[in-house]
Amino acid sequence: MSKHVVAAIPGDGIGPEVVAEARKVLEAVAKVTDIQWEWRHFPIGAERTIKTGIVITDDELDEIAKTDDILFGALGDPRVSERLLQVAGVLRLRFHYDQHINLRPVKLYPGVDSPLKDRAPGSLDFYVVRENSEDFYISLGSHFEGSKHQVDLTLQRHLYEAKFGIKVDVNPPQKMGFHLGAITAAGTERAARYAFELARKKGFRRVTAVDKVNVLTDMYELWRETIDGIAREYPEIELEYTLVDAITMFFVRRPEHYQVVLAPNLFGDIITDLAAALVGGLGVAPGANINAAGGPSMFEPIHGSGPDIAGKGLANPVAAILAGKMMLEHLGEERAAALVERAVSEVLGERRVRTPDLGGRSSTQQVGDEIANCVLALGERAI
Repeated sequence: MSKHVVAAIPGDGIGPEVVAEARKVLEAVAKVTDIQWEWRHFPIGAERTIKTGIVITDDELDEIAKTDDILFGALGDPRVSERLLQVAGVLRLRFHYDQHINLRPVKLYPGVDSPLKDRAPGSLDFYVVRENSEDFYISLGSHFEGSKHQVDLTLQRHLYEAKFGIKVDVNPPQKMGFHLGAITAAGTERAARYAFELARKKGFRRVTAVDKVNVLTDMYELWRETIDGIAREYPEIELEYTLVDAITMFFVRRPEHYQVVLAPNLFGDIITDLAAALVGGLGVAPGANINAAGGPSMFEPIHGSGPDIAGKGLANPVAAILAGKMMLEHLGEERAAALVERAVSEVLGERRVRTPDLGGRSSTQQVGDEIANCVLALGERAI
């Protein structure tokens, strides 16, 4: 029997509701396989932050490091600064455990209608690999304000004159904000290698790399140069490049073309929400933050905390359940992952039990119950 120790961080809003259903399904899997779970709960979230001002403690980081993986719900509450919970919460977890890959599967399941006309189940089935540790998410930035006497033109003049050779005379900003992005060859290399290895494992023949090299040349010329070097090690896989604005159009016009999409951090964050919309919305969209070199990885629904529907039983738990399926794959439990995948497909395909975002009237708990029961039935038939 294989035992897995998992850190459970339900978080805020609908996070506890959907994580409860994901755990229910994973416990059902344990009953029909040789898996045993040990759950360690961490009360990270807005309620504690409001009371104590603390998001995550150093002791918690040490304890989470002793687990195999993390099952995560969502952080976000209108009473707490978004910056605080995201930067000191979500991003801190990602950076502390070097979860340098964000993996988002994009799959159209039976019984789920795509906003794209006449797309059949299975016709959309690709992955977005997002570099998860660099780019514009490195928290290098600031903002300030001041009078015309306090803020001079030096910065503006330097930028304009260095770039264009043009003398300028403009009024200084009363307020100014900036954020710096940066990538490294090492960071790009490990994301690219993960993407090509994923393509090889899945039997795909194409990797599409995304950037904005026509404007942000210094960063993304390095991005392309590094990816080109990795691609030469995988001669059986085609490499193509596309600009981020173009891929948003191509996702709508010909999404079937894509197999593995490799994107830098910011652009990957944006295009994966569009990709989720193509396959039924955020309620069926899981994600993973992966440390490909070892250490705990984090699996989550990508829908956020949904404070407007929290506690009402309206949240779709499928994304969290599929995040659990991704965690099973990461733990090497392929048969168990396949059971969850098949159960989700069957329950969605029947169109009988579904939450309001998919046009149904079922509760969060009812959907979780149905998928868990389906896992049990499938597992018992296979034993």
